[in-house]
This record gives sequence, structure tokens and C-alpha cells, in this order.
Amino acid sequence: MTGSLLFEAIMFLLGAIICVSIAKRLGLSSVIGYLLAGVLIGPYVLGFIGEEGEDILHFAEFGVVMMLFLIGLEIEPKNFWKMRKTILGMGGIQVAATMLLSYLLFNFLGFDWKVSLVISMAVALSSTAIAMQTIKEKGLMDTNFGTSAFSILLFQDIIVIFMLGFIPLLSTSVSTNATNTHSESSSLLESLPMGFQTLAIILSVVLIIVVGKYLIVPMLRKVAKTGVRELLIAAALLIVFGISFLMEFVGISPALGAFLGGVVLSNSEYKHELESTLEPFKNLLLGLFFMAVGASINFIVIAKSPFTIGGILIAIILIKAFVLYVTGTIFKLKLDQKLLLTFSLAQVGEFAFVLLSFAFGLNILEQEQMDMLLVITALSMAITPIISIVNERFILPKVGTKESVKRPMDHIAKSQKIILVGFGHFGSTIGRFLRSHGVEATILDHDSNRVDFLRKMGFEVYYGDATREDLLESAGIAEAKIVICATNKIAVSKAISKIIKEKYPHVELMIRTKNRYDAYELLNNGEQNIYRESLETSLVLAKDVLSKMGFRKYTLNRQVQNFIKYDEDSLRRLATETKREDAYIFKAKKELEQQEKFLNEDFKRGIVEFDNHWDSEHIREILNKSKK
Repeated sequence: MTGSLLFEAIMFLLGAIICVSIAKRLGLSSVIGYLLAGVLIGPYVLGFIGEEGEDILHFAEFGVVMMLFLIGLEIEPKNFWKMRKTILGMGGIQVAATMLLSYLLFNFLGFDWKVSLVISMAVALSSTAIAMQTIKEKGLMDTNFGTSAFSILLFQDIIVIFMLGFIPLLSTSVSTNATNTHSESSSLLESLPMGFQTLAIILSVVLIIVVGKYLIVPMLRKVAKTGVRELLIAAALLIVFGISFLMEFVGISPALGAFLGGVVLSNSEYKHELESTLEPFKNLLLGLFFMAVGASINFIVIAKSPFTIGGILIAIILIKAFVLYVTGTIFKLKLDQKLLLTFSLAQVGEFAFVLLSFAFGLNILEQEQMDMLLVITALSMAITPIISIVNERFILPKVGTKESVKRPMDHIAKSQKIILVGFGHFGSTIGRFLRSHGVEATILDHDSNRVDFLRKMGFEVYYGDATREDLLESAGIAEAKIVICATNKIAVSKAISKIIKEKYPHVELMIRTKNRYDAYELLNNGEQNIYRESLETSLVLAKDVLSKMGFRKYTLNRQVQNFIKYDEDSLRRLATETKREDAYIFKAKKELEQQEKFLNEDFKRGIVEFDNHWDSEHIREILNKSKK
């Protein structure tokens, strides 16, 4: 029964649902949940899935392929070309320096020079799946860290092609196993002379570009005309699988091929449709990949030589971290960005499984070395999310902020009775409206680029972190009457709220929130002046819809004010119930019913008592029906 494919599928899904839910509840990355699920259901703990880990891992690698295809869709070719110096520079330095230091380490440990060279190649590669999943989850793709990490990972995906071509040159003997492995993994490149291999790679890239432009896009147009959603899903999967098969046949990384395919299609009209179609498949397969990695951690091998494995694991992570930190320094990344880069890419990646297995098949690695290296690779991937959490929660808050202070806080020449924190789209609207009525505010913003830009636009904006008490004092909070917190970061709002409550209780705080749940949190902290950014806009839209249907604008304006009043009162009553989900849902339903009842009564009363005439038959019909 336990060997059934259906049973194993149930275990994978059940493990993912339970462990990822627990991880997210604890505020951890979903990657940790998947890895933990894999460890628990794997052959070395509960044993719910068998030892076919390699087959699962190979299938699950399609998650990495789809992820790179979707990343390629987001990058236009001209932007990709702009990144070439970063890709070659950062990626080249990282791979070369890591290989050199790793080779010296394993040579020092007594490994043969060929073995040391193969291991150094594997160690130089980081996990695209783990790093990019974390970057996407946290919305860091557009930061300097995100761009740098992506550049390094892309270079690694390219260089692995040449590594696979070089490894056979290190083999001096061929056994039956090696011959079988060679025949199973043989590709077009292996059967061609060295010069023709390069030509084959170039032709493959050209073929992807031509097929993407002249075959795939026309095909998608025809599929879209059918209006059948399933056909579009099938077409999207066909594109990814087809490109991957072509790359694998030629001997190039399928992930790299998928990325190039995404870049080619990034300018097509089906870009967003492909993204939305493939996203669920990518997330599911990536989750399966992480679980397969967790399941492949061989605790029997660890038990045999825990100190050796632990020592080598720590040494590899330190080497990669050192190289990444130096690379970030060379390319002038800020300290917080360097630390994110260092801790995110310090693991050994999924392509190491491919390189090591290939080298083992060619008799370069022995069975014992192979087992140990696979365990180290899996462990390095498993602990990366944990290391990242330690960095984000304990190191960056202390060290990262120091880097941001490299630009000193601006000297604030004169203070106003109003302090405005955050001058993005929301804050700038407030500032402009106040200034148009002759009321000036002391404006603070933590984005140095925005500050410089706004000063050129004529605004008097000061750079600094408003969660620092010394900056608020410099801005004149002791004499201020009102502090407006217009940032969209609730952590900043809570920090400012704490400072004002403890030191400046005379100051009134007015806070922007993104949604009801942020508002609940602030209300429970004792704040009263809460402004939800989407409330008024959504009501303006609803008011315009009703106006176009014939309702009087005077009536609608009054009803909007009534709605806001009722909703604000309800918000405060519901804030205390958020921790008890059942009670919250029950009470929220009652509040909604009561609001709608009050609004309906206000509407009918308002028309009868205040409006001299009705604008349309439609409103008369509504009132007549309500009387019946």
C-alpha cells in the first residue's frame, strides 16, 4: 500500500498542507514548511514515501524550469542586455572565487585533485529555487539585492553547461555503470566535436528566438480564439516542456532554455496570460522540489560521520558567504543588501545533484564521497531559510540600519506644527492639499532617491528614519500638534506610535493603513485616528455608478458620509474580536446586516424628507418594492 503512487501523492499533499500552514503561522518562509514536510514523510523518518527520491527530484525540477520561464517573461530583452555586465561580473567573480577556495579546501582534506575540482564546481552553484522563491515571496526582485542575486544565479545556470561538458575530460576509466549513465544522459553535444558543440548551442538559442516569434505567438493567437481555457493551459505547458526537451536534447540546462523562452515571449500580448496560467503549476512543482530535497537527506549517512559532514557543511557555507560578501563589496552594494545576498546564496544548489551524479557515473567520485556530498548539498539547502531568518530578525535590525545612516540625517532648519512622515503618492497628496491652504508641514522620508527627486520638484523634504527619536526631536515633535504617518509600513506606524505615547502624549497621531486588519492592530494598540487608504476611493466609485443609474448626487454624498460613519463605528467594535475567528465572523455578519439596514432606512428617509424630486423611475420602483 505504501508503495502506491496514489498513496505517495496523498502524503506529499498532506505533508505540504500541514507543514506549510504551520510555517506561515509562525511567520516563517513556505520553503521551510516544504523542506520539513519532505524530511518527515521521507524514507529516513516516517517512511511514507520510498527511496525513489531521485525520480521525484528529477520530476520536481520542472518547478525550477517554470520559475525561470516566468522570470524571463518579466524581463524585456533590452533590460536583459543592460544586465550583461552584472551577470558576467558578479556571476563570474562568485563562481571563480568559490571554485578556487573550495578546491583548496578539499585538496587540503586529502581528496584527489579531480575529485576536488568536481566538488568545487558543485559547491560554486547556489539554489535558484530557494533564492528566487524567497525573493519573490518578499517582493525584493526590484531591489539591488534582487537584481544581484538574479544575475549570479543566471550566470551559474549558464556556466553549468560548460561544467557538464568539462567533467568527462576528467574521467580516465569507464565502468558498466558509467557507460549506462552516459547512455542515459547522452546528448547531442556529447557526440559532437568541441567546435560544433558551440555552434549547436548558438543554433539552439537562435531556434528558441525564431520559434518563439514566428510559431509560438501565432499558435497562442489561434488557441485564444477558441475561447477554451484548458487549451491555453495545455499550450502554456507545451511551450515550457518543449523548450526544456530541446535544451536537454542538445545538452544545455533546461532551466536556462526556459528562461530564454520567457525573455523571447516577454513582449508578446500573451505575457500576462501565460504568467497567470503557469503560476499555480510552478508553485506546486517548486513545493514538490523542496519536499524532495527534504526527503533526500540521508540520516544514516549523517549518523556515520556527523562531525565530518557538519565541519565540511560549515566550511562550505563560510566560503560561499565570504565570496558573496566580497562580491557585493566590489559592486558597491549597501551593507543590508550585501548581507541579504550573502545569506541567501550561501547554500549548494540543485544543479549540484546533477553534476555530482554525472561525475559518479563516470567513476570520478566514489560511493562514499557521493553519499556524503549529496547529504551536505541537501542540508545546506534545508538550513538556508533558517539562516535567512536569523539575518533578517537579529543581524539586519542592528547592522543594516547603520549602513543606511551613511548618509547623515538632514539638518531641519525650521519645524512646523505638523510633521508628515512618508511622502509617497499618499503622503504627497496630503502635503499638497495642506500647502494649498497655507498650512506647512515638516516632511520626513526614508527613501534618499525620493528625497532628492522631490527637492528638485520644489518640495522641502528631509531624509531620515522617523522611527528614531532623535530625528523626531530634530523635526520639532516637542512643539508639534499633529504627526501624520502616511507610510504604508505598519511597523513604522507602530514604532512612531510607541514613541509618541511614551514621550509626547500631547501630540495627536493620524495614521494611514492599507486595510482593515492593520486598522484593527492599531486600534487595539490604542490609536483612534485611523485612515484606510482604499475606503474613500471605493465609495467614490460606487457613488459614481449609482449616479449614472439616476440617483441624486446630493443624496449619494450624504449616504457616503453615513456609510463611512457606520463602517468606522463597526471597525472599532470588531477590533477586539480579531483573535477569535469564529466570534469575529459571527459578529462581522451581524454588523454588515445592521449597516445595510441603517443605510437603507437613511436612504428612504432622506428622499422623503429632504429631496424635492426623484431623478428617475428606477428609484421610484425601489421604494415601491420596499413598501410591499
